[in-house]
Amino acid sequence: MHVKLAGKDLAFQIIIYVVAALMILAIIYPLWFIIIASFSNPADVANGEVWFWPRQWTFKGYNALFEQPIIWRSYLNTILYTAIGTLFGLLVNIPAGYALSRKDLSGRKWLNVFYVIPMFISGGLVPIYLTVKSVGLVNNFWVMIIPFAVSPYNIIVARTFFQSSIPDSLWEAAQLDGSGTFRYFARIVLPLSKAVLAVIGLWTAVGIWNQWFNALIYLQNENLQPLQLILRRILISNQQLAGNTTGQLAAELQQLSDMMKYASIVISTLPIMALYPFLQKYFNQGVMLGSVKG
Repeated sequence: MHVKLAGKDLAFQIIIYVVAALMILAIIYPLWFIIIASFSNPADVANGEVWFWPRQWTFKGYNALFEQPIIWRSYLNTILYTAIGTLFGLLVNIPAGYALSRKDLSGRKWLNVFYVIPMFISGGLVPIYLTVKSVGLVNNFWVMIIPFAVSPYNIIVARTFFQSSIPDSLWEAAQLDGSGTFRYFARIVLPLSKAVLAVIGLWTAVGIWNQWFNALIYLQNENLQPLQLILRRILISNQQLAGNTTGQLAAELQQLSDMMKYASIVISTLPIMALYPFLQKYFNQGVMLGSVKG
């Protein structure tokens, strides 16, 4: 009987490993395919001749992208928006989440409702645009950082983390040592909150890095536009150019457009994906700790 149970356990473990391996393959292979497709001849990709390695290596897609002078400027813009916007987002959302977690905060119940409502109801694009324009942020570097820095979802996650992970006894001990609220938050709470800082920082960075719609609405100055918007414009222009031509030239333009499409995916996602291995430990811990209490 014991041997039979052991056999069932072994079979179950094998099934789990096989399913896990298939799930990993389903996630990794599309990413790998995009990478190898960016270095492959589009005709080989279209004919299904590219599976695990480029059949013919080519750098035409990358060369065509990097020949665009605005690419480097937009890349710098995106890095600046992401770095400054992430720091500003943490500066705004983390203290707000901590304040809402304090039981002695006056009007705490109504403030929680105040932050929840915008998660379901938006003022709309036109009122937001008029508000942004009234404060002079249209065609301004800071329009990608300040107006959309407050995230009710991130504030609620931070609030839940502080409620479930920072015991009240620490605040009582800090008071006995003569520590005030700001000193307690800076010296005790923040060092114990690396997990939620990493999680919210990563979410904020990914959101800003992939942002293009706000730039499309609020930034007409090409020198201020981020990478995602510039890539979108280049790809649309190439597709329109290929659609307006015929014959061999149309086929060549379509192939170039496909190569640039794959290359743009790689250069726009690789930097932000490189952050995940360094933050994975804090990311998993922060999500679990932040979900203990509602």
